[in-house]
Amino acid sequence: MLIVAVVVVTVAAGVGLGLLATGDDGEGGGEPVGSAQQQPSPTASEGGSSSASKTPSPSPTRSYPLSQPPRTIPAVRTHTPARGPGWTPDKGERVVVSDGDLADEGRLLAGELGLTYAGQQGDVRAGDVRLALNDDEGADPESYTMTVRGGRVTISGPADAGVFYGTRTLKQEVHGGGTAPEGVVRDEPAKPVRGFQLDIARKHFTADWIEDRVRELGDLKINQLGLHFSDDQGFRIESDSHPEVVSQEHLTKAQVRQIVALAASRHITVVPEIDSPGHLGAVIAAHPDLQLRNTQGVATRGAVDISDPDAAEIVDDLLNEFADLFPGDQWHLGGDEYQALVVSDPEASYPQLASAAREAFGSGASVEDLTTGWLNDRADTVRAHDKTPRAWNDGFFAGTSVKADADIQVAYWTGKEIGARLPTAYLSEGRKLINYNDEFLYYVLGEPLTFVYPTGQRIYEQWTPLVVRGTQPVPAKYDDQILGGVFAVWGDLPNSQTQAQVAAGIRMPLRAMVQKLWDPGKPELSWSQFKALADRLG
Repeated sequence: MLIVAVVVVTVAAGVGLGLLATGDDGEGGGEPVGSAQQQPSPTASEGGSSSASKTPSPSPTRSYPLSQPPRTIPAVRTHTPARGPGWTPDKGERVVVSDGDLADEGRLLAGELGLTYAGQQGDVRAGDVRLALNDDEGADPESYTMTVRGGRVTISGPADAGVFYGTRTLKQEVHGGGTAPEGVVRDEPAKPVRGFQLDIARKHFTADWIEDRVRELGDLKINQLGLHFSDDQGFRIESDSHPEVVSQEHLTKAQVRQIVALAASRHITVVPEIDSPGHLGAVIAAHPDLQLRNTQGVATRGAVDISDPDAAEIVDDLLNEFADLFPGDQWHLGGDEYQALVVSDPEASYPQLASAAREAFGSGASVEDLTTGWLNDRADTVRAHDKTPRAWNDGFFAGTSVKADADIQVAYWTGKEIGARLPTAYLSEGRKLINYNDEFLYYVLGEPLTFVYPTGQRIYEQWTPLVVRGTQPVPAKYDDQILGGVFAVWGDLPNSQTQAQVAAGIRMPLRAMVQKLWDPGKPELSWSQFKALADRLG
């Protein structure tokens, strides 16, 4: 890299200084960077000679310092600086695409920045933002390259998801009248799962509020939205197969389709969750004959009797019904806190479950085996719809003859529940794991039990994807098996906060989490600097 500076001195009308700079990236062939600032030549009437008027002095050229890395959330992975004015949006400038598949991304960006969307164009104009797909086979589909040079911007990636993330970076760079710095950004996420889980079963959230969160998640490059819409307190989405289970306050299917479509436009997969065989109180309220009872006839909270084929039938009806409503390739099966397993002797307390286990899996089978069989059967149901299943970590049991299917991902949330093992127990089996660590990533309304509202600062300074349980990381050798992390809002005491208070409370935790999921290195900014950046970006 070579920078050549020529000092030009003109006499007569005064002294002028200018710098002539070559491109620092090997391009430009020594041509000036930036716009020339012309100086008039002295004339005879100003005391110059006639020869001076015929031979103008060299014109100075504006010099630019090397650009600084953009300040975004999450931070970009690499930025190659250059000298130049950068780029700011100006009315009348265009967003163009090189491939029609990027039309949605182009229209969105143009609308956000007040530019003209010109569609698929081959010409080049000053001020253009061009979106393009490249043929970088094998690259992360969420990666992108953004080049700011010569008063134009080009964002390219191997897939439209990466190009979209490049537009999010550009949007943040120019927010509030800012400038996209000259140079080249090369960026990609460290983790493929960057999620937000919302419990709409215990607390009803409006469709408008959820859509606002979708827009926020998209700008932060968060790519999954989990909707936990069935629990003891409510079933919150309209159902055609079993309308009797639906709560009075709920989302219509039309509203859900609109949320799903908005999410898809931001490259966010909506991950539905119908938790079973526990947390089915809303279903049981309409079908009390399905409730699990012990030998004394006492009902077991939220639990269906998994020895009853009718329980499996109604849950499968719902899974099959909602599979088309959520076209993404992920499904959360729940599987946690089945209350039959919290008693000291499940076989004695629930002999019908023990009998069904032996009948299905042999004389030595346990209630844990029967529960694992239930999980595998539900995984079969969603797998038939091309969904990858996941389940809470306390739904996987040790020492059973029946093993959970190998492709069921572990949603690891806690070490406090019966059946919960250390994260390494799952990872050593080769399972893929998603980090929902309740120590850092659980926002439980009303702070019941030992829960406290997580702070962005604590996540930013203490949490990483390897910190799966408590505060201690798992060995780094398991890093590739940890797919990412999810920040979850749970409505245990639903009236403890309004929707607006929830949105404000999760704002910085979401930003801190995605920083750690996008860039595996230690953040360059201090917490106070990061917080100030978040406040500036809005």
